[in-house]
Amino acid sequence: MLGSPFAHGENIDVLMSQVFPKEQATYIGYESVEREDIPATTNIERKYLIVDFRFATGEPAEELLQASVHKVCMTLLRDQDLIRRLSQSGYDMVSVAFDRRSQFDCL
Repeated sequence: MLGSPFAHGENIDVLMSQVFPKEQATYIGYESVEREDIPATTNIERKYLIVDFRFATGEPAEELLQASVHKVCMTLLRDQDLIRRLSQSGYDMVSVAFDRRSQFDCL
């Protein structure tokens, strides 16, 4: 989980836990990741956020997966205050994961 630079982490937890009905997908949590492939000396932000979900029924059809990624991303994008806080905390990307193998970029 994130440390003090992202003091309103409970807000993202509340927002994400309401995206899907429990029988469709469960919000697991979020993780802050620092990209090691970008040198620390550059002006490019190295941090990104992964919001993690699991489907209740296992791996879904491709159409459901795409719709679910879109739903999560749009929920995040509509919360302008959250996006502003993420940006101020140095995050330049948010990704969605529904399993341990794949991530889908929102912004």
